[in-house]
Amino acid sequence: MRILVANDDGIDAIGLKYLVEFAKTLGDVCVVAPKYEQSAKSQSINVRSGFEVKKTTYLGVDAYVIDSTPSDCVRFAIYYLKDNFDIVFSGLNRGYNSGEDILYSGTVAAASEGAMIGRRAIAFSTSYKSFDGAKYLKDAYDYIINNNLFEKHNFWNVNIPPVAKGVRVTHQGLTNFDTYFEEKEGLFYQLGSPHFYLDKDETSDTKAIDDGYISITPLTNDRTMYFNK
Repeated sequence: MRILVANDDGIDAIGLKYLVEFAKTLGDVCVVAPKYEQSAKSQSINVRSGFEVKKTTYLGVDAYVIDSTPSDCVRFAIYYLKDNFDIVFSGLNRGYNSGEDILYSGTVAAASEGAMIGRRAIAFSTSYKSFDGAKYLKDAYDYIINNNLFEKHNFWNVNIPPVAKGVRVTHQGLTNFDTYFEEKEGLFYQLGSPHFYLDKDETSDTKAIDDGYISITPLTNDRTMYFNK
């Protein structure tokens, strides 16, 4: 199996190391990652100016460092490298990508780029506070494979708590984020905290994480709202 690994925290992120180490146990790996952190860039791409690409090695595999967004990392692999990968792994992100945060997530966006051309894709995220959840990467992946989830859908979003009681297949929930702005030395910063415990839906991703379960959510690139006329 040929695995493309990307992320949004950048080439120096510890979460990338965990995910690449795991991916190497499954097949041949190529890494394409941003030069700098690209958190919350969503599915943005660079179409007005060029960007630098540097080829290197990462944990013994071919790697490319892209001075652009997570989506551009995957697009570079598809349209320039013409890498015939079977699956995209994105992450392991520092911080959950659940609820409304899915819309902003560069981690999810990288996986989405692979899914848009019909490849299998998984976005992996864990707690902002620690990478203890990295030990469950295999459990999450095995659950997807053993339950034939790729036969149902090609694009999955995985959130892993530091200590996991088990796995739930979920839907996008509510983060209940208390956003506020704070000015520091003439600059404005968006701050706040998520409150997953306020989502009482037992089938949501935020509720699963708050209850201590690995959340596995099918995602789609189709933004259409379907209803009966």
